[in-house]
Formats: sequence, structure tokens, C-alpha cells
Amino acid sequence: MRFSSLSEFIDKGKDALAKGPVALIFVEDLVEVESTIRYHQLTGFPSIVVFAPIELELPLSLERDITRVDYPVIDVTDVQTAVDACNEAAPGVWFYYCYNAEYLFFPFCETRNVNELLVFHTEERRDAMLTYVIDLYADDLHRYHNAVSLDHAWLDKSGYYALGRADPENHNYPKERQLDFFGGLRWRYEEHVPKDKRKIDRVGLFRAKPGLHLRDDHTFTDEEYNTYACPWHNNLTAAIASFRTAKALKTNAGSTFDIPTFKWHNSVPFEWTSQQLLDLGLMEPGQWF
Repeated sequence: MRFSSLSEFIDKGKDALAKGPVALIFVEDLVEVESTIRYHQLTGFPSIVVFAPIELELPLSLERDITRVDYPVIDVTDVQTAVDACNEAAPGVWFYYCYNAEYLFFPFCETRNVNELLVFHTEERRDAMLTYVIDLYADDLHRYHNAVSLDHAWLDKSGYYALGRADPENHNYPKERQLDFFGGLRWRYEEHVPKDKRKIDRVGLFRAKPGLHLRDDHTFTDEEYNTYACPWHNNLTAAIASFRTAKALKTNAGSTFDIPTFKWHNSVPFEWTSQQLLDLGLMEPGQWF
């Protein structure tokens, strides 16, 4: 099913939001869109909604299996508007959102699907899940000019850290169970990244409820949604393996000539497994065994 606008989708396409978890994929450019969709189909999302420019062409066999909305994604405000609209249209439904050339990983995702993940998370009385956006990049930028290669993807094995998240409404004391996470290319090339865009944490999975709004820093207006764990024990977290930052740094004229390669002494090949991300401490299984 295809809709010509966000308003038409919300008005006539609610069947796509009736049963979750629902994946919302925002297409910023035409890089690896098909692989992003197919990957999340294999991850177990029963419904996938793709917000994309009209220029995107997909195989008919794939287009039949998704819901498509003609919706150019220019700025984070476009994502906020669409996520908020879906949230209001489907209270109680679990949502996941990402961009093209991004791939969701969670503990044991090779043998368990995303619905099993969220059933367990719901049983722990959690309505959102923290995800870490882990930068991927091609090993040879002369061969892969936009820094994207699924077969030759690398990531940083170290260099990640967290700082307490200040609460401006409480004399800048740290917020309870909230941290700002940094690392990857946004940390190594911070001179090319605006200060308010350097965090790598994103509340990528959430349960819709009336009045909830997505902020431009990928957090929500309900502060409990932004916590990494409940008060009693550690909870599940997930990771989003993403070429987005590498792609931006290599296609932006202000940074591309300063970066002959993204590889450094802490680069390792990405194995496309949840175990590698668990071993590197880039996601948390919590009480899920």
C-alpha cells in the first residue's frame, strides 16, 4: 500500500499500525534502502512503514510487503512529526524507528525475533528501550566513496563512554538513570559534528501512548522512556549498526577531504552478530537469558 502524504497515511493507513511491533524506516537518501527493509523483515517486524522520497524505486515484490509513504526526510523535525503522528494514531503499539543503512541488533537476535524481545521487555514493565547507534564504515574509501559497504564493514572496538545527563530544571544535577553516550565517528571527528549531534544514544524502541512526543535529540518527553534501566536491575538494551555518520562525513564537502580513511588502531571488522556487540559491551542482555 502506498500513500501520497503523511496525513493520508494517518487517515487511511491505520491497518499498518494495528499490530506491532511496527518498524518506521526514514529514507534520507537512496543508499542501501532495500537491504535495510529486508533486514528488518528478517528481524521479525510484522509491519514496516517506509517514509521515502518519490524518487525511490523498489522491486515490486518488496513494495507489496511494506507500507510506503511519500514523505521526504530532510531534517530531524520531519522524523519527529512522523513519529509523533504514528504515536497518536496507535496507542499501546510498540514502534521502532531508524534511517536507511541502519540495522537493529539485540541480544540473541540470531535465534529470537523482535516480538519476543519486546514481550519480555513489557513483562519487565518497560515501555521503551535504549539503543546505541554504533558507527559502521567501509574499510577502503577509495573503493567505496560514500563509506558504505555491507561486505567490508568495520567498527570501533573501543572509545565509548558515558556522562551524566544534566537536568536543567534541577540545578543541572544528573537525571536519574539517564546518561549521554559518546563514541565512534562522532567522537573521533567531533570537529565536523555539531555539539548537539554527538551523542550516540537513541530511544529507538518505544510503546506509543497519548501525549508522548519525540525530541530532536532522540529522547522523549516522558523521562522514564529515556532511562537505561528500571530502579531494580539492569534492563535489555539494543544497538543500531549504522553507516549514517560515515556516509555524512564522506559526502559532506566540509569533511570529506580531511578523511582518507576511517580505520585506526581500534578498528575491527564487523561480524554482523549480536555476540560481537555483547562482547564489546555495546548492548546489555539484562535478565534475558
